[in-house]
Amino acid sequence: MTPDFSPFKDRREAGAQLAAALMYLKKDSPVVLALPRGGVPVAYEVAQALGAPLDVLLVRKIGAPGFPELGLGAVVDGQRHQRVINEELVNRLRPPPGYLEAEEQRQLDEIERRRKIYCGDRPPVPIQGRTVIVVDDGIATGGTMGAALKALAREGVAKLIFAVPVAPRSALDSLCAVVDDGVCLFTQSNFQAVGQYYKNFEQTTDEEVIVLLDAAANESGELGAGTEVGAIPPDAVGGQIPPDASIPGKPA
Repeated sequence: MTPDFSPFKDRREAGAQLAAALMYLKKDSPVVLALPRGGVPVAYEVAQALGAPLDVLLVRKIGAPGFPELGLGAVVDGQRHQRVINEELVNRLRPPPGYLEAEEQRQLDEIERRRKIYCGDRPPVPIQGRTVIVVDDGIATGGTMGAALKALAREGVAKLIFAVPVAPRSALDSLCAVVDDGVCLFTQSNFQAVGQYYKNFEQTTDEEVIVLLDAAANESGELGAGTEVGAIPPDAVGGQIPPDASIPGKPA
């Protein structure tokens, strides 16, 4: 059974509602990281409301030999790139020697290419010792978000939070095991697709991502390490969780 209404008009409206649920973190001076492309319009609204810097967090799947859609792991963007591996699957499939390393490098090259497109010469916003909120427009299986959170948990952040407008209940438990807290506005056990919860779920373009990241960089007043100002380019269903509700993460 799917919802007989769409909780969100579009990603920007979903972001505004998500921001209201995250205002308790404003005092922590957080950093907001968006999973592109669809997570960027949502995260932009969150960053604006919290007065926080916004950056993208690029995640690329390491596909299995001959089956690229089957993920052996992922490479996650950051000041230190991280590889997150599904050890059980790797041990079962036993890819050829050197395969993981070669695929990791290939995905790192793609990450660098995409970061250059989205951010130009702007380096990643520093996150060590900070409260970090990872935002997407929704979760289907949790694979991408899970890899991102596992990588960030190794980065010495002070507090790690995921925040999404919609997600299946089945994905939330595993994600909460990795973070300090999580926020989801709408969830159902019979969840089918993220787009069903939006009236407008048109694909976010690279151009929109660039415009929003540039605007956020100019407005936040906080730049990546070593960046000078002049270097920045211009410009209700039973499954619903109330907007002010958070999903507890791991015990302190």
